[in-house]
Amino acid sequence: MPQKNRTAKGVLGGLLGLVGLSAVAGILVTATVTPALAVAGAAGSQALDLFEKLPSYLEIDAPMEPSTFYGTGKDGKPFAMATFFDQNRTQVTFDQINPVMYDAVLSSEDKSFYEHGGVNIGATAKALIDNLRGTSSRGASTISQQYVKNVLVQQCEQGVLPGSEGYSDTIAQCWLDATNASGSDGIERKLQEMRYAIQIEKDYSKNEILLGYLNIASFGGTVYGIEAAANYYFNTSAANLTVAQAATLAGIVQNPNTYRIDMKGGTTTDSDGNAVNSEADGYKLTLDRRHYVLGRMLADGKITQAQYDEADASPIVPDIKPPSQGCAAAGNNAYFCQYVKTIVLSDPAFGDSGPERTKALYRDGLDIYTTLDMRVQEPSIIALRERVPANYDNQNFGAAGVTVEPSTGRVLAMTQNTNFRETTTDDQAFTSLVYASDQAHGGSGGFPVGSAYKLFTLIDWLEKGHSVNESINGRNQTLKMPAKCVGETYTFDTKTVGNFANNPGYTGTPMVFTRNSLNSGYFAMASKLDICDINKVADRMGVNPAKGGSTTDENYAFNVLGDKYISPLDMAGAYATVANKGTYCEPKAIDKVVNQEGEELPVPESKCSQVITPEVAATAAYALQGVMQRGGTGQDANPWDGTPLIGKTGSHNDYSTMMIESSTQATTAVFVGRTKGDESIWGQWTNGNLLQNIRYGIARDMQAAANQLLGGGDQFPKPDQNLTRRVLADLPSVVGQSVEDATRTLEEAGFSVSVATPIDSDVAAGLIAEQDPGAGRVATGTTVTITPSTGKPAAAAVPNVVGQKYAQAKKTIEDAGFKVAAPNCKGGDEVVAQVPTSGKATPGSTVTLACAGGNGDGDGD
Repeated sequence: MPQKNRTAKGVLGGLLGLVGLSAVAGILVTATVTPALAVAGAAGSQALDLFEKLPSYLEIDAPMEPSTFYGTGKDGKPFAMATFFDQNRTQVTFDQINPVMYDAVLSSEDKSFYEHGGVNIGATAKALIDNLRGTSSRGASTISQQYVKNVLVQQCEQGVLPGSEGYSDTIAQCWLDATNASGSDGIERKLQEMRYAIQIEKDYSKNEILLGYLNIASFGGTVYGIEAAANYYFNTSAANLTVAQAATLAGIVQNPNTYRIDMKGGTTTDSDGNAVNSEADGYKLTLDRRHYVLGRMLADGKITQAQYDEADASPIVPDIKPPSQGCAAAGNNAYFCQYVKTIVLSDPAFGDSGPERTKALYRDGLDIYTTLDMRVQEPSIIALRERVPANYDNQNFGAAGVTVEPSTGRVLAMTQNTNFRETTTDDQAFTSLVYASDQAHGGSGGFPVGSAYKLFTLIDWLEKGHSVNESINGRNQTLKMPAKCVGETYTFDTKTVGNFANNPGYTGTPMVFTRNSLNSGYFAMASKLDICDINKVADRMGVNPAKGGSTTDENYAFNVLGDKYISPLDMAGAYATVANKGTYCEPKAIDKVVNQEGEELPVPESKCSQVITPEVAATAAYALQGVMQRGGTGQDANPWDGTPLIGKTGSHNDYSTMMIESSTQATTAVFVGRTKGDESIWGQWTNGNLLQNIRYGIARDMQAAANQLLGGGDQFPKPDQNLTRRVLADLPSVVGQSVEDATRTLEEAGFSVSVATPIDSDVAAGLIAEQDPGAGRVATGTTVTITPSTGKPAAAAVPNVVGQKYAQAKKTIEDAGFKVAAPNCKGGDEVVAQVPTSGKATPGSTVTLACAGGNGDGDGD
């Protein structure tokens, strides 16, 4: 076990360090002038002057350390998801290292560590003289000096931003500058190293210096620090190293890239080109170095003869455990990990430039606590992977799901059917693209969202003061659809899109159109609005094309049905806005960032802002709840666990489908379809599911998991009375007008028109004979049926006069416009029969009467 405190001799060594160094400095400086044995004198005084002018204080910064992403596990506690590093290092405390490791490194590198004051004057002078004489090439750096050297290398490397010009060459130069031992520069470097070593001996305890050295030292390749070395080379921890393993690592640290034992083909070659220090030769160079270390440990009494014999006789058998870094190590969470990684590399919270942010991720040892929650994520993974294979038909069939928290924007789950791989491949089961996000955050460019985009027409409808109970002609028809921002009104025939199952449409309300997702009904609503305003609503609610730009960049009729390529995450945020009473919260993936010192750092900014009024949000939710209820298009995505839900289905042509649903606590958006191309998915089956219907089961299971974690959700606020009112308007009379004039009059008054088959009427041919409903106060949007006249007189009702006296019956029939034929009737006779008896007949035609006879007080015809 190493000593814990500096000895009295060590304290004295520190006090005498500067004095002794003047002599050493003199030797070093004189040695650059003549190869003869250097002596103190004028050169010594010059060296002392040089030494005194060197910087005397070394600020020891935290070494490079991996950054780690954390999520919340199923037990509610943080778990490490992925790490990122330039140098694989895990810092440990003094007590987390087996004492045999300290013994190994001190015996072989600096047996007087606890006695000197940072510089071993005698050993340094002797090594210098031996080097000058050519009798030895050994060095005399103490552990303190080696620590200084490693700190200086780290500081140099940390000053080189990743991605900067000449990065690799500059990094290599950092090591060369810190180890240069030739010429006057090498002399000055050595003096500087000594001076710093003396300084840190004053500022830190011996154990702190020894621990710092073992935590910072290189062990070959990207392996830094004793814990990472133990993990990597022997699949163990620093606390559990054996004597042989400790001696091996103590040997490696002396010349890391020569003695490393992870290269089966060797670390060097001999004069014949054969591999040296390879698996084939039992890592001979390292074995020899280990033999030396063990011998020093035995000589110093740190191990027994038996321990020495056992360790020295054992072969070097590495148990390499390659460090896993990057998002590929996150497994099923890799796509969320990649999304977070893009935030770290792009957000100013992690640096003002790309290289600074890269440095933060790979070197600063940040603990980044994300919003991912396995209590939602794991059921989401299962829900998607059980239904959508990673490569269904080699036609780019993919799926993605995301769940967010409306009140904060926190992304709780993000999953995908493919397997994560950074490198490109022809196997469509693998990709690094994040389907759930936009292109700037690792996304694939988004997908057409179909009828899910109708939300923005609904919001604009309500913001313009329209009611969800307003009656509208939702039949297929040709409409005029304004787009003022482009100075155009599109003439659009809704038959070009049609409705599901070739439904011709009907007159209804936005409530009905939303529940049934009637395309022609929504186009009719949009014709009373403006396409540009509808797209502005989407922009306000955080929805933009996944490839960049704004939803307002292009404006045309098809926008109503979501032909823009948008990420599922953006769509989830929009529906979450409705669930959050009109407040939109930007997506948030990082909750907390902690540096190596345990200090919390700023996290990426995530704003929440009111983008639609609570009244509009409540009324939109009122309409969207119908989608998730029995009979609604989204009923199959409802977990039916008692949680109030809003939602919307969406499909684009026959290759892209969406399902979005939300409680007041969680919003889930699911995409299933072609990630490239437009091959139809309709009517195809996989795992017992129709491809176009898979979205329902995935969204249902994801939402159910969120409902369970968050305790379901509250009832949505009651809709605004004004926005749910039954709207009445004055319906004018158009009887007597031409069909064209009547249609124009009614449409200008806000009504839809239907023209019926012409009827016989006294009205002139071609003019309107009847309208239904008639003039008066009726519901807005009512379809008025107008009926033109044939110009022929309309049939009149024939009065029934049976039982009347003939004289009275004759007058009744004639007054109705008919003629009377009654050859056997007199005025007082009773009419016992007539032809026709009832119904309608042409005015002026004859009605024949028959009488039973009587007193006859009138003449017959």
